[in-house]
Amino acid sequence: MDKGGVLTGNLIKVEIAYARSSQQRVISIEVESETTLLDAVRQSGITGFFPEIDLNHAKIGIFGKVVPKPDVQRVKPGDRIEIYRPLIADPKEVRKRRAEQAKLKR
Repeated sequence: MDKGGVLTGNLIKVEIAYARSSQQRVISIEVESETTLLDAVRQSGITGFFPEIDLNHAKIGIFGKVVPKPDVQRVKPGDRIEIYRPLIADPKEVRKRRAEQAKLKR
């Protein structure tokens, strides 16, 4: 393997990451160079550890940036493919409520 994560042949090493509030997992796998992000996630078997992941609706990204079409975008050597949980609350609304509560306490 060279420094860029490319393995001999057409295989590329990537990582698949998912986290709950209490548990996280990063799985390193080797995939063909033409593999899409979504296919790499499927090949990782991560849904066996986290059955709540719905790959039909989950947002998928690389290094903290959501990828709009993970079913089209191809993997690159060394990618850290992340599966994002849906937000329970809108962060803007949470901050707004905290600010209002802080005002009331003054």
